[in-house]
Amino acid sequence: MSTGFPWLTVLIVWPLVAAAATALTGVGRGRPAAGAVTGAGRFGAGTARTVALVGALVEVALLVGAFAAFDTGDAGTHQLTETHSWIPALGASYAVGVDGVGLLLVALSVGLVPLVILAAWKEQGGDHAKLRRYLATVLVLEAFMVTVFAARDVFLFYVVFEAMLIPAYFLIGGFGQGPQRRYAAVKFLLFSLAGGLVMLVGVIALYLQVPAGDRGPATFLTDNLTGLALDPTAEKLMFCAFFLAFAIKAPMFPVHSWLPDVTQNATPGTSTLLICVLDKVGTFGMLTLCLPLFPEASRWAAPFVVVLAVISILYGAILAIGQSDVLRLIGYTSVSHFGFIILGIFTFTSLGTAGSGLMMLNHGISTGALFLIAGFAIARHPRQSQLIGDYGGLRKVAPILGGTFLVAGLSAASLPGLATFVSEIMVFLGSYSRWPAAVLVAVPAVVLAAVYVLLTYQRMFTGATTPELESARDLDGREKTVAGVLVGALLVLGLVPGPVLDYVRAPGEVSVQQVGETDPPPVIQSSAADAASSAATEGSQL
Repeated sequence: MSTGFPWLTVLIVWPLVAAAATALTGVGRGRPAAGAVTGAGRFGAGTARTVALVGALVEVALLVGAFAAFDTGDAGTHQLTETHSWIPALGASYAVGVDGVGLLLVALSVGLVPLVILAAWKEQGGDHAKLRRYLATVLVLEAFMVTVFAARDVFLFYVVFEAMLIPAYFLIGGFGQGPQRRYAAVKFLLFSLAGGLVMLVGVIALYLQVPAGDRGPATFLTDNLTGLALDPTAEKLMFCAFFLAFAIKAPMFPVHSWLPDVTQNATPGTSTLLICVLDKVGTFGMLTLCLPLFPEASRWAAPFVVVLAVISILYGAILAIGQSDVLRLIGYTSVSHFGFIILGIFTFTSLGTAGSGLMMLNHGISTGALFLIAGFAIARHPRQSQLIGDYGGLRKVAPILGGTFLVAGLSAASLPGLATFVSEIMVFLGSYSRWPAAVLVAVPAVVLAAVYVLLTYQRMFTGATTPELESARDLDGREKTVAGVLVGALLVLGLVPGPVLDYVRAPGEVSVQQVGETDPPPVIQSSAADAASSAATEGSQL
């Protein structure tokens, strides 16, 4: 459904305008002499931050307008659509539109950016030029993130999928804080490029599957490529090409090894955007491209994917327990959580798929809270240490910091009443009706999550206060705003999930229909029906 106002295009273009304004702030002011602190320098740095923050908040206001124009009663269809010819010779179009899940992920992208800007208010060592470049790059990445979740043309999706690597690479390697940030950036780039090149082969092969007479300026539209009569072998190969690219991005075992290196060496704000938003492109692509474009191959690969998802769930949780670096630990928790999302997608049940869509949102909020609040703790250490063993008793001197970290951690552990619990239980219930063994094997990860969250909290925030942290201050007003918004969102989504469920329920049902499956009957109901049938048979024999 199209509206008169191009909401999605404006949401894509505005961050680029804000990025340009931020990048140009302070240009031409000159560099102050060594040791000098000039009024212009202070004004320039403050202006860059203010321009970036105002630009991000205007984007939030535009998002509110997009939500107002979206019909939740028809959340399973793509709305706010726009289609314009882009490269007619290739059959590519500028086509955007969102269903309920896509709109929630756009909201996640737009909502986290101003919080990341606030969290990075004093980062980059006070270097104004570096700070404004960092903020401008964040805003450019925001435009790409909105585009990729709204793209309804496979070629457009692929181009943005690859283009996002450029700002992401610079955010890790150019603005990271770890000693191996360049290594982590190159590793991220190589993994992502390898997956992207394989996906490009799949995109070309998919184009060639369209009969020559049917190719036109809108060939790559997702709707036009859905339902093609594909050769079974070709469909499986194309599915594998797309799935590999998405599994690397997700990240999923065994192609996840770039993730902990990135989280250890990037800033907490960068990790928030990469892990909590950018990596959702992987699971979003599985849901919106792999399932509708390759339904037979999706069913063929489901057992293998479910096994890998369960391995990811347990593997990520176990390795998180053994980490000594708090940011690396949070990275491994995401490997586990992405396993839950993928499990729900490939169970082909409306409840499980809807739970996965909701978990993409909830994971982004809870893990983003963990990254940013852990970053506040690291900023209070005299050596900016990320090692868990260098902390202790921080709750006594910074109780608000300790409390918000605990709430974010408990949400990651799916405590009832917090956001992630709702989506995780939906995935479990939806998956059990089709893959009960997988669910039973994955359930211990819930206990493991409680272990790594509580153990980390105990080591960092309880006990005697480390001498280096005795003078540490609690969260200031800016930091309280960031933590308060995220913790508030976790509580609202955990206690009142109904309104958000309206956005994921219908897309879940549509995805199951697209892959040619139906929801299995409830286990209890099925058992009762079998018993009744057996009793009827015995009665007829008598």
